[in-house]
Amino acid sequence: MKKKKVYVVWKGKKNGVFTSWDECKKSIDGFKGAEYKSFPDLNLATKAAQETYAKHKGVAQPKVAISAEKRALIGNPNLNTIAVDAACSGNPGLMEYQGVDTKTKKVIFKKGPYKNSTNNIGEFLALVHALALLKKNDNASPIYSDSKIAIGWVKRKRVNTKLVRNAANEDSFELIDRALKWLHTNDYQNKILKWETKVWGEIPADFGRK
Repeated sequence: MKKKKVYVVWKGKKNGVFTSWDECKKSIDGFKGAEYKSFPDLNLATKAAQETYAKHKGVAQPKVAISAEKRALIGNPNLNTIAVDAACSGNPGLMEYQGVDTKTKKVIFKKGPYKNSTNNIGEFLALVHALALLKKNDNASPIYSDSKIAIGWVKRKRVNTKLVRNAANEDSFELIDRALKWLHTNDYQNKILKWETKVWGEIPADFGRK
């Protein structure tokens, strides 16, 4: 049985510790500049609630304990990279994506929210956005993503979404069209790497949500 996450809201309609995503969502929906993050258990969340959001923003939370031998085999992440991620409230729902400096957690780009979209689409757009930005700056740095699906879409230059295009999500599909055109008309040297969440914790670009 999957262990439920616990959520801390530092700035929202109601601040505090919440034991379900639905409770957390009620507190942050429509609240501009909401500050919140998920934690693997109540003790960590309670402690974090007594501290500042700035201290915990972008800090990875390891999901499982692993042996020293396995960690040595996988190694540590390359910090001289860009990490990308997406978040979506609902499926489909409001989607946004961002890219950050893996080492410093500094946000390099952040886009959205886009209506009636999906997390997979956001992950894909984030990767292509990073590729285009790095090429423009003549930067061959690798890119981390925790989405096998999005990585596959980029490599195949094809978006295999079941989402139906309509007036509500036209913005997202226009971005998809532009991203696919870019992939078909550009080459790139950047390696796209899979972020090892089970070993390293949440990807630095994580939005700290469900």
